[in-house]
Amino acid sequence: MSDILIVDDEKDIRELISEILNDEGYKTRLAANSDDCMAQIEAAVPALMVLDIWLKDSRMDGIDILKTVKREHPDVPIIIISGHGNIEIAVAAIKQGAYDFIEKPFNIDQLMVVIGRAMEASSLRRENQSLKRRDGAAGEMIGQSAAFRRMKDQLDKVTRSNGRVMLTGEPGSGKETAARYIHVNSARAAAPFVTVNSATIAAERMEEVLFGRETPERGIEKGLLEQADGGIIYFDEVSDMPPGTQAKILRVLTDQAFTRVGGSTRIKVDLRVISSTTRILSAEIAAGRFRQELFDRLNVVPLAVPPLAERREDVPLLARHFIEGFNRSQGLPLRVLSEEAAAALQTMEWPGNIRQLRNVIERALILGEGTGPIEAREFQTSAGPAEEGRIVLGGALATLPLREARELFEREYLLTQINRFGGNISRTATFVGMERSALHRKLKSLGVVTSVKPGGRIAHLDDEADDEDDS
Repeated sequence: MSDILIVDDEKDIRELISEILNDEGYKTRLAANSDDCMAQIEAAVPALMVLDIWLKDSRMDGIDILKTVKREHPDVPIIIISGHGNIEIAVAAIKQGAYDFIEKPFNIDQLMVVIGRAMEASSLRRENQSLKRRDGAAGEMIGQSAAFRRMKDQLDKVTRSNGRVMLTGEPGSGKETAARYIHVNSARAAAPFVTVNSATIAAERMEEVLFGRETPERGIEKGLLEQADGGIIYFDEVSDMPPGTQAKILRVLTDQAFTRVGGSTRIKVDLRVISSTTRILSAEIAAGRFRQELFDRLNVVPLAVPPLAERREDVPLLARHFIEGFNRSQGLPLRVLSEEAAAALQTMEWPGNIRQLRNVIERALILGEGTGPIEAREFQTSAGPAEEGRIVLGGALATLPLREARELFEREYLLTQINRFGGNISRTATFVGMERSALHRKLKSLGVVTSVKPGGRIAHLDDEADDEDDS
């Protein structure tokens, strides 16, 4: 759903609204009567409707269309307009599910504000419904690497408590999956899990979205905090929360109560709070962009989600998980990963982490070569056809004497394989076809040691660290 359907029997009005919305970047479709309107909806359900109450020479009036659309497509927001409007019609339309009522002649700025709010509310509602449907799958943790096991052990501990959790990690590393895992395995699993996308909600709308609002025309509209009562509220990218809202959220965490925008009644809520951020909040605090007091309240249990570079053993498992998921959700081929493809994925760089891996797998399935095994060449992104059996030499390597070039190649090759197997020397030795002791000697001669630092890179450390990683 990506466009707005404008239904009005006056050609000038519907074309005027269309032009205004097009200028604001919206796509529009037009209908002059109920038959046109229902045909447009049958062809494609719109993201929003602007609907006139009185439709000349039409089988159904606006209220009838409103009832029909709300019965079949309850998530589509409908804004009613009319030149004959009065409070009774407005109340009747809103009782039937209209988002708002605007009287002709309408103010353009007012119309745009109402449409913007309706589109945002619709998007949030669809997103939360989608997330609820995906709760079980979204909370599924996939992995077996040491970094993954350490994280999962910490998650299992916090599921048994009610403490506030602060998840940190790179973009796409799986922070929301970790938050949902806590929810699914906690005593609040049957209660709501509500996400607040702090980076996508306009600052001037944040308080209304969080706390809800009360107006004489529309009555009570619950915000996300109230919708999450009894469950978990998840502040995604909490560092992007506006400063003014931070102060109010701090009071909510202190009092477990708030007042709706435009209201006077104190609303009590029972919430568990989980937050996440990709930023270093101490730096945000020092820069005056984040409140120290709020950080102290949210950071009761800090938990780091490791990047995919520290979980290279998990890459094939995650890839197969995504293949199965795309088969179920999109009907894409249920292909297997060849051994070469799995190895290629493990040696690739993943700045976008799990999200990037998911996109790579989806692209390979969409553009792939039939239903047979996925081959490594399907992950190539460089231009030009690959030449089977050839290694393209970089400029520096091509200018070196054979002995130096061989040493450089061996060093890079072994670094790649050790990274691939998470620093495990035994598994690396088995894969490259060497005795473990021989591999140790080779690494020592090349100046390579095998402890893995955060970020998945091999560091020059003492040999005792190697034995620890190999356990």
